[in-house]
Amino acid sequence: MSFQNDFQASENHVLVIGASGLDIVGRSSTLPEPGTSTPAQVRPSFGGVARNVAENLAKLGLPVSLISVVGQGEFGKHLLDFTKAQGVNISPCLRTAEFNTSSYLAVLTNKGELQFALDDMRAISALKPEYIRKHAELFKQSDFVFIDSNIPAPTLKTVFHQARLAKTPVCADATSNKLASRLIPFLDKIFLLTANAAEAAVLTNTTFANNDRLGALNAARLLINRGVGAAVISIAEFGVCYATSETSGHIPAIKTKIIDPTGAGDALNAALIFGLVNEMPIDEAVRLGVSAASLTLKIRGSVIPDLTLEKIYDQLYI
Repeated sequence: MSFQNDFQASENHVLVIGASGLDIVGRSSTLPEPGTSTPAQVRPSFGGVARNVAENLAKLGLPVSLISVVGQGEFGKHLLDFTKAQGVNISPCLRTAEFNTSSYLAVLTNKGELQFALDDMRAISALKPEYIRKHAELFKQSDFVFIDSNIPAPTLKTVFHQARLAKTPVCADATSNKLASRLIPFLDKIFLLTANAAEAAVLTNTTFANNDRLGALNAARLLINRGVGAAVISIAEFGVCYATSETSGHIPAIKTKIIDPTGAGDALNAALIFGLVNEMPIDEAVRLGVSAASLTLKIRGSVIPDLTLEKIYDQLYI
């Protein structure tokens, strides 16, 4: 797939498909001990990869629609109401009586690093292929489709089919090393793919460390050889590597005191998509993404409440 934009613009609309839920993140100055509670700073926020990306895009001024799933309870209603208030079209979202709204529970170290996490994303299993087909018109109205890998495999196949029919490029996030393999059958159908080192290793059947810039660049190039339009691989505090069929490179991380890593990758995705919608070169779009991620690392929450393009550019000094 060529990385060049060869599709018709349609008012810069983005369709986002994937998970929404509750994030509960705790940060403690001491390591948790089995069998007892540990004093910590604990914060809840609305989250989910797709929902976070949609909110970030809306804050950056892009028209965005979200296809996601929440439970029938009051919490699901509150999540949708909040997301709508941020400027996201939530009318395509599905409410299910089969599962509770999804949730994510994370414990951070005193340095803001993820120690362990649990997630309950069963609600997204209610997103069936026929529901995607029902919203085929949204694919035709969009410049890009963004997906996370929480989407069930049969539904993913339908998403890519509808995107192909609409000639709308698909941007995909690998989401976790346990979910990344769901994207392998569709690599030659992905316009932009983002992953961290562990996820990229799954996608390319290679192994490299977070500090291995050359390994990340090689993995990005492998993904291009397998049909991906552009591959962007985050290597934590060592920055981001990227590749297309025309170019490749590395953008260093912005030195940042990490308060909470939750949502940083989602901010990266949103800023990348914003850049591509506005026809920025890939290196400039990646710089924008790194800046947005760095800003998100500094806050307690999944999305910067007052995010603007000006804030991202103020942070962008790399």
